[in-house]
Order: sequence, then structure tokens, then C-alpha cells
Amino acid sequence: MGMSEFPLVVGVDGSDSSLQAVDWAVDEAVRHGLPLRLVHASRWERYEGRRPSFSTDRPAGEVMADHIIASCTERARLRNPGVKVSGEVLPDDAVSALSKAGHEAFALVTGSRGRGEVPGLLLGSVSLAVAGRAVCPVIVVRGSEQNRQGALGRVVVGVGESPGGSRAVRFAVREAGTRRCALEAVRVWRVPAHEHGGHHLPDFVQGEDDAARVYQEQASTHLTEALREAVQGRPQVDVHRKPVEGPAHKVLLEASADADLVVVGARRRHGHSGLQFGRVTCALLHHSACPVAVVPQPD
Repeated sequence: MGMSEFPLVVGVDGSDSSLQAVDWAVDEAVRHGLPLRLVHASRWERYEGRRPSFSTDRPAGEVMADHIIASCTERARLRNPGVKVSGEVLPDDAVSALSKAGHEAFALVTGSRGRGEVPGLLLGSVSLAVAGRAVCPVIVVRGSEQNRQGALGRVVVGVGESPGGSRAVRFAVREAGTRRCALEAVRVWRVPAHEHGGHHLPDFVQGEDDAARVYQEQASTHLTEALREAVQGRPQVDVHRKPVEGPAHKVLLEASADADLVVVGARRRHGHSGLQFGRVTCALLHHSACPVAVVPQPD
């Protein structure tokens, strides 16, 4: 089965946040012509009460799990009857269930908040764990309704260190293409503090203004290189290359305010367990004003 036939997988738990994720995923499935697979992990509910051995009734957790899947499937079909939807309850914990499902998914979609989460929490622990582990792109659906509905006509991608066309860049170009909207490719640059005095810079560089110009030009060149392969054969994508001075997390959070989607890469080191993304991705997952796509880049 090729990547293009893999379904878009959505983790659902019955929370308002997961219903927003279902709505977003239906629209995304339509754009890409993909089937939709809704997954509910029932395992943690089973811990709450073991059924007595003499009981013939199904435990409440099982009934609730089936109800969540049935109502989310119905919601998806009502939003767009043309989408092929399947739903299933997996007897596993949510992080394991979704991470496994990611092996055969175009992408994994989750809400930003879980059902039993602490009210002050900005991002559900399941969404965070899945975004840091999955082998496929993970989209955490967050932000206001207009950002979630794709009303702003702009996809933003943070262009990191990966040489050539990274997976995040290719993912972002494809998103902008299917949405027929503008792609803003952002490369952040800064003059390192120790270079403000002109040290460690080429001989021809004089002073701070010159240093800034050198770094801005380097960022600009990096953007052109990073996008070259990804935009080939997609002349319809309107790409804006933006070298921006400042801390990366701030620059991308500001850009998320008028974007439909912000895309970032996450390095996956082979044989390394635990969450694998940096400060910028973490800030976006917690504070972005629009949905965030985290695209793994194998080392």
C-alpha cells in the first residue's frame, strides 16, 4: 500500500477538542482524497472498574467506547457524506494505539486537549506524546475556528537545518497545493551575540549592519535551496520566502495567528525513545493560534 492510499487517522476520546479534530480531519481527507479512520483507545477506561465475574452485562467502559466511535463516525459522515469513514475501538492505551496506527497512516490527527485533562493544561499529554514519537506526520488541531477552517489561505513552514528538501517542506508544499493557497517558508536568522563586535566574521564585513546583511543573505540562500526540489512540478504553489530575524519560537507563533496550518520538522534519532522535538515545536504545540503539523525527519 503506497503512502497515498494510507488513511488519515484521527484519535477520538469524546472531548470537545477531539470533535474539532474530527471536523478538521474530514476536510483534510476531502482535500487529499483519503479515507478517514477514527480510532478510540479503550484501555485506560478498563482500569477504572473490573467487572465482577458473574456479570453478563457489558462494562460501562466498553459501551462508552462504542458510543464515542459511533457518534464521531456519524459526525464525520454528516460533515461530508462523500468521505469513506471507518471507526474502531482498540484495546490499548491511547499513545500506543495511535503510535502503532501511525505506521500505516498518511498522518495522525489529534485534538489539543484530552477528556480527563487538568483544566490548566495547555496541551493534552496524549497529543504531546504522540507528536514526539510517531513515524508519520502528526497534526494537533488547535486555534480559533477561522484558523481551523482554512479561511486564511496561508500555510506556514519553519525551514530548519535539514539539507535539501526536508519532509516538512515537502509536506507543507503539498498542503499549500491541495488547498490552493499561499505558502510562507520562514527561515529564522540571528547575529550571534559574540559577533556583534565584528569578531569571527569575514574580513570584508564591517560592523553590525553588515553582519546582519550577511546572515539574512545566508538565510535567504538556505530557503531557496530547501524549497528547490519540493516546488518542482508544482508551479501553482505561490511561495513566499521569508528570512526573519528573531527567536524561532516567537517568529513562528506570530506567523501562526493568520495561518491555516503551521508545519515544522522533528528529528527522529534511530533507537532513541522519549519525546523527540525541540523547544520551537514544543512552543507551537502549546501556544500556536492554528493547527500544527509535526513532520518526522529521520536522521
